[in-house]
Amino acid sequence: MSFVANALQASVSTRAPRMKENGQLPSNRKPDTTAPEFIGNILTFFAALFAVLGRDTISGGLVGLSVSYALSVTQTLNWLVRMTSDVETNIVAVERIKEYTETTQEAEWEIPEKKPPEYWPEHGVVEFNKYSTRYREGLDLVVKDIDCKISGGEKIGIVGRTGAGKSSLTLALFRIIEAASGNITIDKIDISKIGLHDVRRRLTIIPQDPVLFSGTLRMNLDPFNLYDDEKVWSALEHSHLKDFVSGLNAGLQHEVSEGGENLSVGQRQLVCLARALLRKTRVLVLDEATAAVDLETDDLIQQTIRREFADCTVITIAHRLNTIMDSSRVLVLDKGEIREFESPENLLKDKKSIFYSMAKDAGLV
Repeated sequence: MSFVANALQASVSTRAPRMKENGQLPSNRKPDTTAPEFIGNILTFFAALFAVLGRDTISGGLVGLSVSYALSVTQTLNWLVRMTSDVETNIVAVERIKEYTETTQEAEWEIPEKKPPEYWPEHGVVEFNKYSTRYREGLDLVVKDIDCKISGGEKIGIVGRTGAGKSSLTLALFRIIEAASGNITIDKIDISKIGLHDVRRRLTIIPQDPVLFSGTLRMNLDPFNLYDDEKVWSALEHSHLKDFVSGLNAGLQHEVSEGGENLSVGQRQLVCLARALLRKTRVLVLDEATAAVDLETDDLIQQTIRREFADCTVITIAHRLNTIMDSSRVLVLDKGEIREFESPENLLKDKKSIFYSMAKDAGLV
């Protein structure tokens, strides 16, 4: 009966490498040796059986040789199973290397012959011209035929249900994902024609999840030492962090842990705001920047942005509708397409509009 039990268990175990669709063996799965031991036991059993049946014709030396070889088969089969398992596990590294070598590289970091002027963008006029994009080849479009113009200095709120394509527009502005069709121009310059570095360093974003690095507070505010301490302190004052930093023993040299773990979520977001104030480009993107902070910090950030970026183009992806009620216009996305693009006042007058229904759900009307 033990042979039957082992055989049944082995039949399940030998199918394990094929259980994953991609054929990869989990790295923490130990090779099963039940089947080799079962086969070895069968060979040993038959070697002993034939020795007994042919005891009159087979010499003792030949019997001993056959049984000892049969016993060694188990060890050999176990070794073979372990080697096969190791190959299956280690081949994952080869697959990863192959994947990296076949991954499409980003565009050129800098294109010397197509560098924009140093003062670009001067006005902050952003135009989407029949713009569509997808996250990678073969997937559905996440943004479809976006065609709109944002004038310099306008405050635009972008709203929509989950999956409407709001954050995809942000990724498109910074060319994290490239266009499937159409283009985006900023002050009449097609951003797909210039280097990535020129695009990304001329725009500023305050993300939903603040990014801080292990190092000093000053390094997090000004990683490339482009500004003097006076400007850094001015940015901290405008972002309501001056009193906090002044109270630290090390001041600007205060050590920030990885990810800013020794700062509160609100303080981390204000550090990102200070970083944006320090750079102060003509186009500012807020990607649900206040979604994870309390209402008091939210008010501080909104007041600072209204005051310090009054002449800049501000594109706000809104989680809380009240943060974009004073926007110049509101762009409503649904399934990657523009459904409405009007001032909040006009949209609220139309009780059939998507924006009105969202405002009603939020308790604003």
